[in-house]
Amino acid sequence: MKNFTKYFLTSFILILFLNGCSSTTDQPSEDVFQYKGSYIGDNSAVIHIIEQLHDAEKFEEVSLETKTEPYGMTIKYKNMDAAMGESEYKKTAIYNASYLFALIENAEWVSFEFGDYTYTIHKSELQEWYGKELNDFTNEEELDVFIQEKLQDDNEVQQLFVE
Repeated sequence: MKNFTKYFLTSFILILFLNGCSSTTDQPSEDVFQYKGSYIGDNSAVIHIIEQLHDAEKFEEVSLETKTEPYGMTIKYKNMDAAMGESEYKKTAIYNASYLFALIENAEWVSFEFGDYTYTIHKSELQEWYGKELNDFTNEEELDVFIQEKLQDDNEVQQLFVE
C-alpha cells in the first residue's frame, strides 16, 4: 500500500508539472528556429520543438537515446484519428523529422509511433531523399515550402519507406 501511495503521488505531481508547463492557445507561437543548434540531450529544447510540429496536440511522450551513438529519439502520439490514412502518418513523420533534423545537431534518427503504425527515419536517408542538407535551412518558411513541395507526390513519399 505504501508503494502504491508513493507511485500515485509521484504520478500526480508529474502530471501537475507537465500540465503547468504546457503551452496555451492564447500565447503567440514561437519561432521554432530559435532552437536551431540544439542537441538531443537538451530535453527542454527537444520538447519545445516537438510541441510546434504537426499533431503536437496528440504528442504523448518522447524517449531520447543519448547513451550510445547514433543518437535519436522515439516520439509517441496518442488518440490518432482512425480516419487518417497510413499515407498521412508517413507525411507527418517526414515533416516532423525534417524539422527535428534541421534543428537538432546530433539527431541521427527518429521513430514515430502513431498507435499501430511505427516509422523510423534516419537523417542520412532523408537528406539523400531530399538531395539537400537539412542543416542548411535558416528559417521556418523556407523549410516548410521545401518540405511541402516534396510531400505533394505520394509516390515519392512511399519511396522513402521502401526497405
